[in-house]
Amino acid sequence: MAADTPLWTPTQERIDAAPMTAFMKAAEAKAARAFSGYAELHRWSIDNREAFWDLVWDFCALVGDKGERRLVDGERMPGASFFPDARLNFAENLLQKTGAGEAIVFRGEDKVERRLSWNELHGLTSRLQQLFRSLGVKAGDRVAAMMPNMPETIAAMLAASSIGAVWSSCSPDFGEQGVLDRFGQIEPVVFIAPDGYWYNGKAIEVADKIRAVADKLASLSKVLIVDYLGTSSDVAATIDKAAALEDALSPFAAKPVSFERLPFAHPLYILFSSGTTGIPKCIVHSAGGTLIQHVKEHRLHAGLLDGDRLFYFTTCGWMMWNWLVSGLASGATLLLYDGSPFYPDGNALFDFADAEKMTYFGTSAKFIDSVRKAGLKPIASHDLSSVRTISSTGSPLSPEDFRFVYDGIKKDVHLASISGGTDIVSCFVLGVPTEPVWTGEIQGPGLGLAVDVWDDDGKPVRQEKGELVCTKAFPSMPIGFWNDPEGMKYHAAYFERFDNVWCHGDFAEWTEHGGMVIHGRSDATLNPGGVRIGTAEIYNQVEQMPEILEALCIGQDFDNDVRVVLFVRLAPGVTLDEDLEKRIRARIRTGASPRHVPARIVAVADIPRTKSGKITELAVRDVVHGRAVKNKEALANPEALELFRDLPQLAS
Repeated sequence: MAADTPLWTPTQERIDAAPMTAFMKAAEAKAARAFSGYAELHRWSIDNREAFWDLVWDFCALVGDKGERRLVDGERMPGASFFPDARLNFAENLLQKTGAGEAIVFRGEDKVERRLSWNELHGLTSRLQQLFRSLGVKAGDRVAAMMPNMPETIAAMLAASSIGAVWSSCSPDFGEQGVLDRFGQIEPVVFIAPDGYWYNGKAIEVADKIRAVADKLASLSKVLIVDYLGTSSDVAATIDKAAALEDALSPFAAKPVSFERLPFAHPLYILFSSGTTGIPKCIVHSAGGTLIQHVKEHRLHAGLLDGDRLFYFTTCGWMMWNWLVSGLASGATLLLYDGSPFYPDGNALFDFADAEKMTYFGTSAKFIDSVRKAGLKPIASHDLSSVRTISSTGSPLSPEDFRFVYDGIKKDVHLASISGGTDIVSCFVLGVPTEPVWTGEIQGPGLGLAVDVWDDDGKPVRQEKGELVCTKAFPSMPIGFWNDPEGMKYHAAYFERFDNVWCHGDFAEWTEHGGMVIHGRSDATLNPGGVRIGTAEIYNQVEQMPEILEALCIGQDFDNDVRVVLFVRLAPGVTLDEDLEKRIRARIRTGASPRHVPARIVAVADIPRTKSGKITELAVRDVVHGRAVKNKEALANPEALELFRDLPQLAS
């Protein structure tokens, strides 16, 4: 699988300067022994979790009262409790820095550019905090945002978390039902939305969608419209309980932000993960767990230093937005980009990197692949001398794209392919700045995470595919799911396959170098362009159409990515013509989101089901990919599988 030589090896100078090296020395002092390298440090971090996480708190200088205990019920999963006596505030840790230096640089395509100093970020957060308090927002209340990736979004999150309110966000390209499926479950008291957004050079207005969503969220006391297109006052005037953010903030002058210190496990974020049935799961993440996991990843694995310029291409509906924002806790300047990464052309993000002296360039595997296929060579067209790390996530980065980063983007750079998910708001496997980069491999497991690969019998395997698992509890596990009082949905999502072991739903494989290759999902979740979506939201739309009796959706591995394929069983007398395909796509785009729209729609005479009546996405996916189908005996109509074999519509 791997070439004989690594693609990149850090110089001794880089190794010496890496925070990971300083941390290893501190760990050696704590453990009273020397470590031969990263693998030994990692082993110590999972064998001595209390000592390890205690050291992370101190090394990363978290603000708060650590309390007496570090870990209670550490062998229970779920059920372990990290820092049960601690008190901290998430926003206080992100707003430690003050002054005239840049905290945020924002570009909205080529239409808008803004800069906020640390003092200005403090000021905006303070005014938002005062506004929220005037609206009666208190600890535990939910604040929901359907927002672009812009400075106001970050300040509003900081203001909410400074009070102890729970933040939840999605991007403004979600359809009305997609937004309601998420926020309708969590009953927010404040809803924040833009007057519109830019995408691909066009101004996209969203007033009608905001009005429709706000009308159906009975819990709301206020709707705040953020100015992006210059029409926030006009939009707010048409919506009940709404005000332009600028107007709502006008009574409040900036003053020092106050921070309410709360338990380590106090809820911070609600993220959404859509499955194969029902509405999206509401995953609740804790303030302490998110914070300590993110600073560990940023400082140690990403090698962030105070004053670094951190970028990740993301929307507010993806957990990488939450990850990016935490970079403030390490004193990094956040570089935000909202819009199409290919407007006006494929150089947009490299122009941003060049102009802003980006040090950490985070993007998706799909973006890197698209740049390669477009024939672009940023190595020749841009000054990327400031970039120390290029990071890729969302879907597996192919070996040819690993090589392209070094041939076409930058030769001396740490390429960190990373993988984790919404479920843990962080990474299981990721970059290690002190280790070599091998073609096609993620460098290693995250410190403090007992990551492994197991076969179907729950036995560890090496250099063969299996299930990605984590065998010991870690701080960024969810507190639970919203509206799941007995924890049954939470348990079913991760702990049903192997008792007391987190099963993540990824196919993975250890390499001979101690790195990992992720081979995609082992469950039926889709992963087009690196964004995880569930099939349920697609079914919820198409099965309301009278022309469609039943639907089944899979992700097909195609052209170094995953594309969404929708199979439909049609009503008698209905033909899948161009008009019906167009209407299906439009329905999914407006009802769910553009990411849910299938690349291929194929009519089939029957859809295989289990004897209990469930459609069998995994079996169909195996047939489409030419793999053997397990558990055929569980199917009521196994002969239907043959309808999906060697379909010409899926060959190109």
